[in-house]
Amino acid sequence: MQDVSPKSVFWLGVRDGLPFLLVVAPFALLFGVVSAEAGLPIAQTMAFSVAVFAGAAQFTALQLLQDNVPTVIVILTALAVNTRMAMYSAALTPYLGQAPLGTRIAVSYFLVDQSYACASVRFDENRDWSVSARIAYFFGTVCPVYPVWMGTTLVGALVGSTIPGWLALDFALPICFLAVIAPMLRTLAHRSAALTSITMALALAWMPFNLGLLIAAVLAMMVGAQVELWQIRKNQGAVT
Repeated sequence: MQDVSPKSVFWLGVRDGLPFLLVVAPFALLFGVVSAEAGLPIAQTMAFSVAVFAGAAQFTALQLLQDNVPTVIVILTALAVNTRMAMYSAALTPYLGQAPLGTRIAVSYFLVDQSYACASVRFDENRDWSVSARIAYFFGTVCPVYPVWMGTTLVGALVGSTIPGWLALDFALPICFLAVIAPMLRTLAHRSAALTSITMALALAWMPFNLGLLIAAVLAMMVGAQVELWQIRKNQGAVT
């Protein structure tokens, strides 16, 4: 294992996480504003963010609730949006799986697009880091993101609709995902899954209750998994 100080890699994680604040802050501010406009009390808005801490799922669930979609569909759609977290978890297990149970529970809570994007790159570059160093780095990445997310959500909920429309805060949502996803499209499996999800989500946009999103997510995971299996078999065949 590389002899690195957990403190030094923690601050490396903080530095890697800081750029995401450019999109996390308006993203969270927008969620607070939308929640206020939807009639949610401030306490419920903050409880929503603390309990879920997943921006895309929060926006999706809130929109569906406003459309009076059945609760079961709201829950299933929010889970579908967050199925990527299961894949993130599987990808980080080889690096963090030996951590204590309590630490892994904390990691699962703070596992978001930003922390995964940073950790997946750094862990791959520094495979000889110790588990404690990896844990320190991971929590460093969310150290700037989490409080800013909660703080700006609160600000958005307090100011509500007083924010002028010309600020166009909704730009943060697509930019945030582009900034996170683009660097991770490194393999054919990743690119195939992304293309499938985009194509099917658009093709099935006509379906009620956003069911097209559920189907697109499942199909994208299936395509990505099949492409990865095909690549593994291809590589094994080349070796033999």
